Amino acid sequence: MSEVIDTDILIVGAGPVGLFAVFELGLLDMRAHVVDILDRPGGQCAELYPEKPIYDIPGLPEVTGQELTDNLLKQIAPFKPQFHYSQMVTALAKRDDGSFDVETDAGTRFKAKVVIVAAGGGSFQPKRPPVPQIQDYEGKSVFYSVRQIEAFRNEDVVIVGGGDSALDWTLALQPAARSVTLVHRRAEFRAADATVNRMWELEKAGKVRFKLGQVTELNGADGTLESLVLKSKESEETLAATRLLPFFGLTMKLGPVAEWGLNLNENLIPVDTEKFETSVPGIFSIGDINTYPGKLKLILSGFHEAALMAHAAKKIVSPGERVVFQYTTSSTSLQKKLKAA
Repeated sequence: MSEVIDTDILIVGAGPVGLFAVFELGLLDMRAHVVDILDRPGGQCAELYPEKPIYDIPGLPEVTGQELTDNLLKQIAPFKPQFHYSQMVTALAKRDDGSFDVETDAGTRFKAKVVIVAAGGGSFQPKRPPVPQIQDYEGKSVFYSVRQIEAFRNEDVVIVGGGDSALDWTLALQPAARSVTLVHRRAEFRAADATVNRMWELEKAGKVRFKLGQVTELNGADGTLESLVLKSKESEETLAATRLLPFFGLTMKLGPVAEWGLNLNENLIPVDTEKFETSVPGIFSIGDINTYPGKLKLILSGFHEAALMAHAAKKIVSPGERVVFQYTTSSTSLQKKLKAA
């Protein structure tokens, strides 16, 4: 059993609002750990539209989702947050002292004084391809994300998809895997041109294979994949495969948050507009996952919520401590914290 991580704050969600919460909490000397089901920070911004421009961030006339994420990571660097990617919070229980025991599906355990739900529209769940009995292989031979490249070393890897994730992991796994085959229903991709061009270079050099078609059948036993059937308009063939990575996109679900005993309203979490606290004291919710009269699902709204939430959370983390409001422009103590990195 893993060691329990003791922290002031546990943030569920590493999107822009969750990242900015780290900044506001850090100004008030609170330590934060951040859990996200994705394998990198940025949430919906970085996952669904990393290269698309966003026009309504104050002071930034135009910024992409990835640029905004990168800037936020730079902004919070002085506070040294700890990230736990490719994990989903599956259990939460409140202690008698008001703190929370939290556990993820990877077995990571936390004791947190405050929990902040900043999960956007909910947790991203991978879309399962329509292949019979695929669930029998999940977690053993079929994976929807890559946590460690070493887990694919000397394996026959088949990657299915035509987006950034499929192309990126084709390139990343090629040096380690015994073989890498990219499968897509057409020879056109929704990925960066440089990545696509590199894939074609590797394919021409015989270092990766590209196949047109769809996976229709998996062969193996006890979760161990041995081969799969690939069907196209012209033919059907069997490919050697010991690892399958389907990248069919993501769907949004509230997930285990729905089982935490919070009041919910149409899969959203009602909060007050003074502290952005939920119906359970000590659990706050900011960003698109919360709801209140007049709510606007804007990133800038989430930033505002994070600031007010942080001051309320401070009263729980450090009860009785007098908090003096300070401006970063004039406070030498805040400026010292921000230059600590």
